[in-house]
Amino acid sequence: MTDTTDDIAEEISFQSFEDECHLLRSLLNDVLHRELGPQFMDTVERKRILAQSAVNMRIAGMEDTAELLEQQLAKEISKIGLEEALSLARAFSHYLNLMGIAETHHRVRKTRNTAHLSKSCDDIFDKLIQSGVPPQQLYDTICRQEVGIVLTAHPTQINRRTLQYKHKRIAHLLEYNEQPDLSHEDREMVIDDLVREITSLWETDEVRRHRPTPVDEARAGLHIVEQSLWKAVPHYLRRVSTSLKKHTGKPLPLTCAPIYFGSWMGGDRDGNPNVTAKVTRDVAFLSQWMATDLYTREVDSLRFELSMGRCSDKLAILADEILLQEASYEDQKNENWVEPVNRKNGHYRQSLALPTQLPADADFPSCTESQYSTVELPGNLSRQKRTSSAPTRLNSIKTSSEISSGTISGEGNRPPTKAACLTKGASFTSSQLLAQRKLFAELETGRSSFRKLLEPSLNQRPGIAPYRVVLGNVKDKLIKTRRRLELLLDDLPCEYDPTEYYETAEQLLEPLLLCHESLQSCGSEILADGRLADLIRRVATFGMILMKLDLRQEASRHSEALDAVTVYLDMGVYSEWDEDKKLEFLTRELKGKRPLIPPSIEVVPDVKEVLDTFRVAAELGTDSLGAYVISMASNASDVLAVELLQKDARLSVSGELGKPCPGGTLRVVPLFETAKDLRAAGSVIRKLLSIDWYREHIIKNHNGIQEVMVGYSDSGKDAGRFTAAWELYKAQEDVVAACKEFGIRVTLFHGRGGSIGRGGGPTYLAIQSQPPGSVMGTLRSTEQGEMVQAKFGLPQIAVRQLEIYTTAVLLATMRPPKPPRETKWRTVMEDISENSCHFYRSVVYDNHDFLPYFHEATPQAELGFLNIGSRPARRKTSTAIAHLRAIPWVFAWTQTRFVLPSWLGVGAGLKHACTEGYMHDLQAMYKEWPFFQSTIDLIEMVLAKADIPIAKHYDEVLVSESRRGLGVELRKELMMTEEYVLLVSGHEKLSENNKSLKRLIESRLPFLNSINMLQVEILKRLRQDEDNKKLRDVLLVTINGIAAGMRNTG
Repeated sequence: MTDTTDDIAEEISFQSFEDECHLLRSLLNDVLHRELGPQFMDTVERKRILAQSAVNMRIAGMEDTAELLEQQLAKEISKIGLEEALSLARAFSHYLNLMGIAETHHRVRKTRNTAHLSKSCDDIFDKLIQSGVPPQQLYDTICRQEVGIVLTAHPTQINRRTLQYKHKRIAHLLEYNEQPDLSHEDREMVIDDLVREITSLWETDEVRRHRPTPVDEARAGLHIVEQSLWKAVPHYLRRVSTSLKKHTGKPLPLTCAPIYFGSWMGGDRDGNPNVTAKVTRDVAFLSQWMATDLYTREVDSLRFELSMGRCSDKLAILADEILLQEASYEDQKNENWVEPVNRKNGHYRQSLALPTQLPADADFPSCTESQYSTVELPGNLSRQKRTSSAPTRLNSIKTSSEISSGTISGEGNRPPTKAACLTKGASFTSSQLLAQRKLFAELETGRSSFRKLLEPSLNQRPGIAPYRVVLGNVKDKLIKTRRRLELLLDDLPCEYDPTEYYETAEQLLEPLLLCHESLQSCGSEILADGRLADLIRRVATFGMILMKLDLRQEASRHSEALDAVTVYLDMGVYSEWDEDKKLEFLTRELKGKRPLIPPSIEVVPDVKEVLDTFRVAAELGTDSLGAYVISMASNASDVLAVELLQKDARLSVSGELGKPCPGGTLRVVPLFETAKDLRAAGSVIRKLLSIDWYREHIIKNHNGIQEVMVGYSDSGKDAGRFTAAWELYKAQEDVVAACKEFGIRVTLFHGRGGSIGRGGGPTYLAIQSQPPGSVMGTLRSTEQGEMVQAKFGLPQIAVRQLEIYTTAVLLATMRPPKPPRETKWRTVMEDISENSCHFYRSVVYDNHDFLPYFHEATPQAELGFLNIGSRPARRKTSTAIAHLRAIPWVFAWTQTRFVLPSWLGVGAGLKHACTEGYMHDLQAMYKEWPFFQSTIDLIEMVLAKADIPIAKHYDEVLVSESRRGLGVELRKELMMTEEYVLLVSGHEKLSENNKSLKRLIESRLPFLNSINMLQVEILKRLRQDEDNKKLRDVLLVTINGIAAGMRNTG
């Protein structure tokens, strides 16, 4: 039922799947019977049987009987009371969620039990070697591969995080229940635990009562890393390494990371005024803090594992140096125990080599330890204006401001601050510093005395293991790194010497690699390649921040900032200049060595926010941040404007710090979104690269790689799915050609949504259908909303998904997809695209009845009550389609099962091409051109999800009589689209090539159809009583349920 799981398994065992669905449904029935009584259960069962009978009749071709049954179901639903409606909606919603859990579980099981998985590293490496690829070439290509997966906060994850955790626990219980050696009593205990979890689900409010903040969204993304990716990444890299060694004779280098992660959570400010410079800074610190905490726990476990005494001379020398430093510190502290805190030694004593307590899960091997422990967040970010829904111990850590003043610095409007410790300290008085030192000294004295009772003294430990000494020092630095971040977060002075904490991944890797080399030199390769190798690979992949934060802002906001500057300097209004004058001005200023923006300038708040963002970017640098993405980019000046603002901020900040800014300049990435901008993308890149300063800048600062982003969501809403797909294909070809002309490599960044209407679909299929030459070992792609949970929420699923990314990019690099065989095929595509776009826009933008029809026929207006994202649903206050974001546009049509954005215009385009005599060409294109085949297959998948009777029911009940004719015409268009898609693909029925999907759809229909009909009734009542909060709650539950049944939102 989902667009994502085709990547993971093409088939599942339906017998075991249905058995598990039956188990979960019966357990939920028991809970409902206990909670609501037998009368309610009779109501649920009657609605289910009516819906199931209608589905059976329709499958058998008895349309009239099916319609009568559906009318009876709708009639009965229209008579139920409000309380019963809420319970019914919740029951059906939980049924659909439990079926989704069972489906995911069985896909995991198939992956685990299949000896030779298709699309796995072993499978694809073998096929490439068999096809004649030299082993060394395969090895080099994998080692150079760079795939960036960027998690975004796009508001499409509809489930509260509390429910997501409960769903995970149910999945784990199902997995545990499969163990063959369980006794009868153990299985009874599993069933009891399942009942408890389902009862907990039922008694939990599934409606979000508050809109999340950007920091909430960032925390949710970081929890995906902590709960799943942290475990999945080393397992995935072991698979890559094992397969690589099997087929090339060499394992993957330890510090090689074919996949890395980025994030837009806390950095994407496009149309979201809630993402401020302060939010970006706080989220960056939070991500670094969590990375440091996770590494601290891993190092703690390693200290217990590496208890051996034999080591290399190099490691022994380092261990001796650390012990001498510890002894020196002990002597110094004994001489002056009253004041153990000074500039050199900071606030923490050196950790002794001998661990004092067993870390969590240290008694489990690394491959089986629990990955679901929870990171405790620093106080300033754990205290939201309300209690988080996540079951996290958020309030346990006190920051220094709590210790010194008993309060937490709020999340008010304080200006962005510098990330340099010493500069921070400059703003504090000597009395404040003295008071803080005295307080820490008092606290530390007690702790140190107690530790003495737990730890043996140095002279009693002649046989201390050198690995424990070195790793103890690593842990000490990690603790200080974490403490430094807490101080920075609370704007407090930090006096640690830079040698006492870690700033870069390279610094952390150095002692870990030394330990690895020592173990290997002593013949302990098996130990070196266990938990230690996993930690090294984590550091290479996640760095010191887990996911580097991208910044995104709309191009017009940068023009407004430059307007303010040029007007202040009496140079005119920047935005009124033509493109040539803008480029001349920007290039001249970029070549200069002085800042452009005067420190004394006073600007409006919106402009100040833009300038503050660049200032924070300069303070954090590329150690914490990734790219700066310019949405709605259309000219070369859009890119140079960001380069100038970035340069100016870095000059200003480095002048204040008295040293260069950390890291390098951010990559500036133009995002081409509309059909018009996609057509001009190649020309814009050519213009940019023809500017000597810019081309040299790319070569010098970004390794000769230009990154370009293409947007799938807005292009689809602007021109229709088919035209968007073709314009995206041509734009990528043109951008690749433009970069090649100037000897510059290109990385394409794909802004794909979750649903097909926003460019979603199976990852493997999408990458394999890109233009030849557009995937040359590098690729970036967004993963949004509910797709993040679906693809990376469980470690087993995440490992499989990471493998698919790796092998798909590898194949696209070494065996690029075929281009169109004939020039004529491009002519056919232009014909389809032109007619498709014309029809789409004539309906969506030119028909004056469409906008009111859209508002009446869908729950679009009510989606805002969901509180699923921090950003507004519209870029502007206008109600026009053009200003509506792509997510609610697709989300609304998905709810009604009409999924109009994914197919509207396609039938008109294909029909015109067939009329022009291109039928045989279309069929040949489908068989021989991967891009065209994937486009048609995805549309066919969407058509299989569409449900005309359900969409018709929405129209008949909710749409004004004067506009129902438009709905009739659109349903005819849907049937015509289905006809021509089948004609081109050669299939007799929809989903003929994906029978698993078809069967999964049919298994959900009894519950899905019932909840759709309930939603129609509730919408009808709510529009007559808009202030009824109880009705609104019922509606929101139905939205949750339908999203669960469709397995995506927008």
